[in-house]
Amino acid sequence: MQKEVREADEPILQATGLLDASGELGDFADTAALIAALDLVIAVDTSVAHLAGALGKPTWLMLPFAPDFRWLLKREDSPWYPNMRLFCQQRPGDWHGVIARVSAALGA
Repeated sequence: MQKEVREADEPILQATGLLDASGELGDFADTAALIAALDLVIAVDTSVAHLAGALGKPTWLMLPFAPDFRWLLKREDSPWYPNMRLFCQQRPGDWHGVIARVSAALGA
């Protein structure tokens, strides 16, 4: 879920066939309604992740090697949001590893 898509990323998003609901998201109430319709939210550390966590929606959060202090270190869970699972980079800049672990978890 991403409200604003970078211009350079638009062709990639369109090629995936994923739903682009960004034009329908006017405020947090609209975003909350969309989140409620999903089985799982996969996000980076944005307001969407916090909103999904606050709503109790299962959320997988992809984090950098040195995440914001609130996510703590070396954890796969969050004391703030019981339905959130954390996927943190194991090395700085290693998003491929994070995406591989998320993909494996989806397959499981």
